[in-house]
Amino acid sequence: MPHDESPAANGAVVTYERRGPVAVVTLNRPDYANAQNSAMTYALDAAFVRAVDDDAVKVIVLAGNGKHFCGGHDIGTPDRDIDQSFPREAVIHWDHVDKQGVESRFARESEVYLGMCRRWREIPKPVIAMVHGACIAGGLMLAWSCDFIVASEDAYFADPVVRMGIPGVEYFAHPWVTNPRAAKELLFTGDRFSAQRAHELGMVNRVVARADLERTVLDLAERIATMPRLGLALTKKAVNQAEDLMGLRAGMDSVFGLHHAAHAHNVEVGRDSLADLDGRAMAAANKNGAVTE
Repeated sequence: MPHDESPAANGAVVTYERRGPVAVVTLNRPDYANAQNSAMTYALDAAFVRAVDDDAVKVIVLAGNGKHFCGGHDIGTPDRDIDQSFPREAVIHWDHVDKQGVESRFARESEVYLGMCRRWREIPKPVIAMVHGACIAGGLMLAWSCDFIVASEDAYFADPVVRMGIPGVEYFAHPWVTNPRAAKELLFTGDRFSAQRAHELGMVNRVVARADLERTVLDLAERIATMPRLGLALTKKAVNQAEDLMGLRAGMDSVFGLHHAAHAHNVEVGRDSLADLDGRAMAAANKNGAVTE
């Protein structure tokens, strides 16, 4: 099968490889459990655009390099978002750079968290998340934006942000990808849950041995790639529309407001700053076992 590898793959935070009709997009910050900073978010968006624009690509696979699929949003590495020169018009025309307070946080999270995930959910080609190791918080958002999730037996999932006094990650799909009672359990406890438990809840399509993960995903992608392009695009749109009619999009909008009410409360009582609240709270979550290296 021919491979078309990105010339910038060496040292890139996201790599791109085409294997016949399948584009493999890989998160590539393994030293940081593939935590997402702005550079990764926009690189990921560019990789998805490249796959959509390539007529030879029928199916997209999203993977993570190293021990983990994705440990969440980058909330602690030095200079994590020092470069603010990203094409913000990709999602919304709302400049958050050099702004303060709610204007900065609400605009930025509307774009790089909620907005980007919604954009990726609407990619007109099937997208399969290939998950191993940790899939935490922001990692859940990436996986949930995909059409399928195939996980290895060592994969685990968690959304621990209630420890920050915040009702879940910005792309609030919890009650739809599991069910309301399961969503409450995973949020109220913040505990990790296994790939097998995720499969039982309907969040994960298949669970396979770690050694079989890549081959299973690529075989599935190649089978899907034999289907008509338009049929796949319209079927994806049909299912997404049905999910939205079940309240997904409106529910996310309402919870996004609650999310920012929680941020505002934390600022009001002196527990929050744009610089360090997320880092302190998530460090505590990681200490309690959300991510292990």
